[in-house]
Amino acid sequence: MSATQVTPICIAGTWRPGSGAAYDSLYPATGEPVATLRAASLDDVDEAVTRADQAFRTSGWARLKAHERAAVLWRIASTIRERSEELARRQTLDNGKPIQETRALVQSAAGTFQFFAAACETLEGTLTPARGEYMTMSVHEPMGVVAAITPWNSPIASEAQKLAPALAAGNAVVIKPAEVTPLLALELARICDECGVPQGIVSVLAGAGSVIGDALVRHPLVRRVSFTGGTTTGRQIAHIAADKMMPVSLELGGKSPTIVLDDADLEHAVAGVLYGIFSSSGESCIAGSRLFVARSVREAFVELLLRRAATLRVGDPLDPRTQMGPLITARHRESVARYVELGLSEGGRLLAGGRSPDDAALARGYYFLPTVIDGLVNSDRMCQEEIFGPVLAVMDFDDERELLERANTSSYALAAGIWSRDYKRAWALGRALQAGTVWINTYKQLSVSTPFGGFKDSGLGREKGRLGILEYMQQKSLYWGLNEAPLPWAN
Repeated sequence: MSATQVTPICIAGTWRPGSGAAYDSLYPATGEPVATLRAASLDDVDEAVTRADQAFRTSGWARLKAHERAAVLWRIASTIRERSEELARRQTLDNGKPIQETRALVQSAAGTFQFFAAACETLEGTLTPARGEYMTMSVHEPMGVVAAITPWNSPIASEAQKLAPALAAGNAVVIKPAEVTPLLALELARICDECGVPQGIVSVLAGAGSVIGDALVRHPLVRRVSFTGGTTTGRQIAHIAADKMMPVSLELGGKSPTIVLDDADLEHAVAGVLYGIFSSSGESCIAGSRLFVARSVREAFVELLLRRAATLRVGDPLDPRTQMGPLITARHRESVARYVELGLSEGGRLLAGGRSPDDAALARGYYFLPTVIDGLVNSDRMCQEEIFGPVLAVMDFDDERELLERANTSSYALAAGIWSRDYKRAWALGRALQAGTVWINTYKQLSVSTPFGGFKDSGLGREKGRLGILEYMQQKSLYWGLNEAPLPWAN
């Protein structure tokens, strides 16, 4: 595989190379280039945003009736499904996810456009109770130019979760995909063009987040930012947004606890824990990376966990049998390995993994084996800092009150999992956990119909859900005077 020509980016509907430096997008399974791009420049950012603002004001997109915009989103959903295999393969080449997973993510993206088409078409204004001689109503209107900054771990799904509601609301959108995974955002922009989104309404700018993303956030014509990524960058965006008086949504990091109570179905719990931490090779903000197991079942649970972890298939992401593909870059794999070393230096004991596989066929890729470490305490750095890799820290507990304190002792509060046969016990524990999403007797199941986001350092705002479209709209109140006589003050 090779990249023989420069892949154009989309600047307000114009397809051309960026004005910045050239770089290669690499296939994580081999390190080979799959595309060569020229990054956007600061001038490209200004052009994309300025033309997006013009398109928002003049193209008629924002003024279409809701069902007319919904029809375009329906066509986008249908086109994604028609090209699902091509898109799934392209995402696998872009970020190394196993093909079975990227197939599911492509279907998720199609479902997201379909869902927000329905949300758009059925969104209602509100006739509010009158408190005088007037009729009052509340309506929602688009904001203008939205910047959508997306991560590298699930490109097409993440981009759909921002692009679909922003378009449904009537906005123009400038997408800044992760530098290392630009290809799926570009495919979505092409599909939008084909399905009737007016020229200029969608742009995709490839390049470094520290340059392109920062310029987008600071641009005076950008009215809203939706960001998914690291907490440090999220804080910087929040500071800029405060100066601009601009709303943001920030979906940030996680260090999610998974709790196995003494009455749990161990077969179900082991399957869920393995899926929660090792699917996507652990490159997931909601990965269940802190495992708390009741001491009375710890030995049996960990034995079963290790036995099942040893059978996970690590390999070629284009092979449908593969369960774990490579990590995104060599640099990121080095970061994960350093965290393992840190955990061992903190007193941890390596139970599984902790290294790259021995298979010579995988030597060129950025692979890392499923890793399990015990012997740590919750305050250790490895249990507090997001690793974003296939590394599980195992801890035990006796008392549920003490468990809650430990589980909630984290700067993050994105997700959590509970395994128990007692629904009342699980309900009480789920309500007490500090997390935006809690799974009970399942894990990492996501629905576009259900709002998603975190507490504390895991972010602000929510994506998804029927009212997720309102995150990309501004509310306006209207008063209709019904008084027969003039207002008395002026007479």
